[in-house]
Amino acid sequence: MKLPLAPGATPPDGTVSVVIPARDEEARIGPCLAGLEGQAVDEVIVVDDESADATATVAETAGARVVRGTPRPPGWAGKTWALEQGLREATGDWIVFLDADTRPQPGLIAALIEAAWPVDLVSAGPLFLVDGFGEQLLHPAFLATIVYRFGPPGISDWQPSKRRATMNGQCVVVRRSQFLAAGGWALVHDKMTEDLALARVLRARGWTIGFENVGGLLQVRMYETAAETWTGWGRSLMAPDVTPLADNLFDLLTLWLVMALPIPRLLLRRGDALDVVLAAVRLSLHRGFSGGYRPRGPGFWLSPLADVPVMVRLTQSVLRPTRTWRGRTYD
Repeated sequence: MKLPLAPGATPPDGTVSVVIPARDEEARIGPCLAGLEGQAVDEVIVVDDESADATATVAETAGARVVRGTPRPPGWAGKTWALEQGLREATGDWIVFLDADTRPQPGLIAALIEAAWPVDLVSAGPLFLVDGFGEQLLHPAFLATIVYRFGPPGISDWQPSKRRATMNGQCVVVRRSQFLAAGGWALVHDKMTEDLALARVLRARGWTIGFENVGGLLQVRMYETAAETWTGWGRSLMAPDVTPLADNLFDLLTLWLVMALPIPRLLLRRGDALDVVLAAVRLSLHRGFSGGYRPRGPGFWLSPLADVPVMVRLTQSVLRPTRTWRGRTYD
């Protein structure tokens, strides 16, 4: 496993554009832009995705160049169209795509560009900010399902198959010319789970994909409440618009058997030696998450007890996928 990235000290070799898609993000875009001040960035582009609030005004006041998003062409998802517009407007040799709810820390951009040199695309894992008990309970349980399905991220000199490729769309780094030549976000224009879709399309084309732990350099406040966590991550984690149903059903069965049920079986005194082993693995994995969360209150440490309800939510998301997000409904 790779060590967390340290702040970059060397200016990037080439110019850097940061592209941030934003829809109704007036409360969160400010801290994101403030974190980019003084970093090795040549331009910051905020794509205002038809916001109904003051997102554009806040971004302009913070010094970003605001691109007023145009209505989606037929077949495009909202975020992919916003990302594509930002890609077309960017002029840097490198593009860093950031979500509006991220909070960059000093040295992030230089560190990301340095890490991106050996591969074709890099995404990064942040430090998660989870304030309430319910968020602390649910969020790590959702996160654990990713590790069970895809393995630990950031393994050096290893590339997943195209069916198991994944990346974190909250923070993505590419070379602009290379990405444009490949087709840009149009490759996954109709996908709600655009990051997973892009990783699989690019891996099928032979791209190498890296993952970096940037917990010390990037924070993210994904959701404000437990209800938002339940709805948002529950909708996207199984990526029913990208992953074949047979693969998702296999993953659900695996997650139920090896992650969700062993601890309840032991608590009900119905477990066996295998349940003891599987529960120990689950608790060890959870302890490994501790460095990626702030604060770590009682909800965080009790999170493995939320595995069953989380699996109920993910099962529901596969059998009855949600096609509505951010006020838009997709076919």
